[in-house]
Parts: sequence; structure tokens; C-alpha cells
Amino acid sequence: MLELLLLIIGGVAAGAFGALLGLGGGVLIVPLLTLGFGLPFREAVGASLVCVIVTSSAAASVYLQRDVANLRLGMTLEMFTAMAALAGGLIAFMLPDRVLAVMFAALLLYVALTMARAREARGAAEAGGARNGAGAPQDDGRAADADAERETAATEPAADGGLAASLSGPGYRVRNLGRGVLGSLLAGIVSALFGVGGGIVKVPVMNLLMGVPMRVATATSNLMIGVTASAGGLIYLFRGGIDPYVAAPTAVGVFVGASLASRLSDRVDLRVLRLLFIAVLVVTAAQMALRGIG
Repeated sequence: MLELLLLIIGGVAAGAFGALLGLGGGVLIVPLLTLGFGLPFREAVGASLVCVIVTSSAAASVYLQRDVANLRLGMTLEMFTAMAALAGGLIAFMLPDRVLAVMFAALLLYVALTMARAREARGAAEAGGARNGAGAPQDDGRAADADAERETAATEPAADGGLAASLSGPGYRVRNLGRGVLGSLLAGIVSALFGVGGGIVKVPVMNLLMGVPMRVATATSNLMIGVTASAGGLIYLFRGGIDPYVAAPTAVGVFVGASLASRLSDRVDLRVLRLLFIAVLVVTAAQMALRGIG
């Protein structure tokens, strides 16, 4: 009963992080199951994919109701991501657990570095705005993000092609559709290999390469990751890589955490959340690397 309760509590935390940051929660679920409960890496990935599906289902409906997610863009990119996830699932069963653990540690460090650099760039932009008399300091960086997004929308060149133009949303233009497709293929492979839903690739690709505002990219990623995880999860299900006694209670916790977080996202100070998340990623990466090496 204690392990059951801990699985649910861990799922709540992972689901909340996943919904707020568009990462699917697998970044925390896999280390939780492998380091905390001693589950083999591949089985942890299988359970994580089930939880990512739950996270997507709980959070995406809220974002769609609020008209934040770009449904058309998400479904276009998801065609490529789902195909890559099937291939990634097959590759996962060809690699030893230790190799996957070390690769996962490297992935966590990459995510932590990316989030830290994004935070530093945002802080520099806010400091520059304050020096120029741009207004009062921002409470959580959301207004600064919105200003940057409006400026981007006003100065961006025309979208690359009719399809990209049709995928654009209010206040922004989608660009670099070809790079977005390549990023989606990578996201599918990463999702099936590590059980992370692919959001750690999709969100930066949509935001940095395709010109999609951060909040729209996060919401759209939450919409996509469920389909991606379902495609990769099929391979794990057929190969016996999903333990229902672990996946079920963790998924319950994830559903609760994702449901609450998606409704409270506008009230959360994302700067504090990012700092905490970066610290957790660095510590977890070190532990996963040590597990893989020795």
C-alpha cells in the first residue's frame, strides 16, 4: 500500500510538471520508477508512455476549450511524429538498458541546459526593457513573452508556402515547416526510446524554429504527445514492456496532477517552476548516468 501511495503521489507531481511545461511528465516518471522503485528501464518507459497519454488527455481538453492550442498545426506535425515513434519503439528493444540509461541522462542535461539558457535570455530581455523605461517588472515573465511574440509577429517575413500560412494562428506566422517536420520525426524517436512524449523536442522546435508563441507551443505539444505516446506504446504493449500494476496507479496520479495544473497554469510563477525543474533534471541526470555506467 505504501508503494501504491508513493506511485500515485509521484504521478501527481510528474503530471503537474508535464502539463505546465508541455513535456508529458515522462522526464520525471522514468527516473521515479527506475531510481525510486528499481524498475528496469524499458518497463519504466512503457509505464511512462501510458502516463503521457493520460497527461495529454487531461491537459489537452482544457487547452482546446480555451482555444490556446493550434489544432491544425499539431495534427500536421503529428503524422510524422507518430510514424517515427513506431520506429523508435522497435529500436528501443535492440539497445541494452544501460545504454538507454546513459542516453536518457544526456537528454535530461540537454533539457536542463536549454531551459536555463531560455531563462537567461528572457531575464536579459526584461532587464533591457526596464532600462529603456518599458514599464514595471513582470511578475512571472508572461507579459514579456507576450511582447516578444507580438514583436515577432509584426517583423516576421511571410510564411514559407501556402500550407505554412494556413497553419498560422492569430498574432503569429508559422515558418520553417520543413524543419518542423524534421524536428517532429526526432521527437517521435525520442518519445519511444525514453517515454517522454516528445514534448522536450516539440516545444523548442515550434517556439524557436517555427515562430509559434511559447504558450501556444506548450498547449499544442500537450495535444500531440498523447498520440505520439500511443504509437510508441503499441510496440511496448506487444513486446510485454508495460506492467499494469505500475502503470495504473502512476497514471491515476498523473491524471490528477495534469488536470489541476492545466487549470492553474495562469496563476503559477513559471520562473520559480523552471528553476526547480532545472535543479531536478540535473540531479536526476547524474543519478541516471551513474546507474547506466556502473
